[in-house]
Amino acid sequence: MRAFKTIFLPIYNSGITYPAPSNLNYLYNFGIYALIMLVIQIITGIFLVMYYTPHINLAFESVEHLMRDVPYGWLLRYLHANGASFFFIVVYGHITRGLIYGSYTYPRRALWVSGVIILLLMIITAFLGYVLVWGQMSFWAATVITNLVSVIPFVGNNIVTWLWSGFSVDNPTLNKFFSLHYLLPFVILAVVALHLLLLHSTGSTNPLGPSFIVDGIPFHPYYTIKDGLSVIALLGIFLVFVFYNPNLLGHPDNYIPADSSQTPAHIVPEWYFLLFYGILRSIPNKALGVVALLSSIICLVALPFLYKPFSRNTMNKPLVLILTLIFISNAIVLSYLGACPLEEPYLSLGQLSTEVYFAYFLILPIADYIERKGVRFFIIGRRKVTQRKVRVLR
Repeated sequence: MRAFKTIFLPIYNSGITYPAPSNLNYLYNFGIYALIMLVIQIITGIFLVMYYTPHINLAFESVEHLMRDVPYGWLLRYLHANGASFFFIVVYGHITRGLIYGSYTYPRRALWVSGVIILLLMIITAFLGYVLVWGQMSFWAATVITNLVSVIPFVGNNIVTWLWSGFSVDNPTLNKFFSLHYLLPFVILAVVALHLLLLHSTGSTNPLGPSFIVDGIPFHPYYTIKDGLSVIALLGIFLVFVFYNPNLLGHPDNYIPADSSQTPAHIVPEWYFLLFYGILRSIPNKALGVVALLSSIICLVALPFLYKPFSRNTMNKPLVLILTLIFISNAIVLSYLGACPLEEPYLSLGQLSTEVYFAYFLILPIADYIERKGVRFFIIGRRKVTQRKVRVLR
């Protein structure tokens, strides 16, 4: 009985009787979407490992063998490949919802930081998995990205040699990436558990902004049914991609075996890397580009500590809301520019979009201060008008 309470009581309290605000909309469902996609990635990844061979002469052929000869192997591969894209789609949607509703503010700073850590682990894991295919695009992406570490003073070249386990991207590199790619999803799962623990310790936000729950309702059956229906819709869209257009989100050059003697004309990573890749290549200097790339993640982590808003919900702050929508739109534009050739006008537009990306974190506290002063003047003005009316009535 004690073991039963230890295991199932937290699940019961967090998934059944957990008090949730009564006004949550469907934008709050991205969290459960992300959890579902993570589970799909882990399950399909376990089965894919059974057929994959981590060797530079056999990796590409083992993937093709899985696709052509293993019964329903193509389904496993496409579920895993498109699952990665959908995982990033729902996580980016989750972050967008957090920015719009101010879910990163106190007392949810630790919750937001853990979410950014999950995103960083996802990026690393997806990059490692992208290399495992050993196609032409993934091989050269691994060569370019790992070379960026060489900008670190004094120890950069040594770290690159350690990453490669040699002096070039070769078989030891593939084995190392394969091991880490298999391990990191379970690390992500552990951080997700911590993320949920932090969420339940602070409570859920709601579209109106207050952190406290005035009219809370049990999570079950109200939100389990709502989440269940939306998850079915998500899986339906996901399966449409898997069965009818599984290669839409991939790059055709990755169906060419890796060739170290022939560099692709235009190296483009997977679409979910394009935002950060666009920031990286918008700066001509290699070292400054790496600094900007790392700073783009650090700024997200530091966002809850940059300012203390008078209202958590940006819906109550038009100026902050407009800046946030500009930031989100600019991130989409920057992702598009990351896939464009490194030439004009894309280079200049990429530099401008990068400046807008970082300017958001600097202007946001100023905009919040302006609106705070505006609200204060409005309240004082209304108070004076009310006092005049009282004097007239007297």
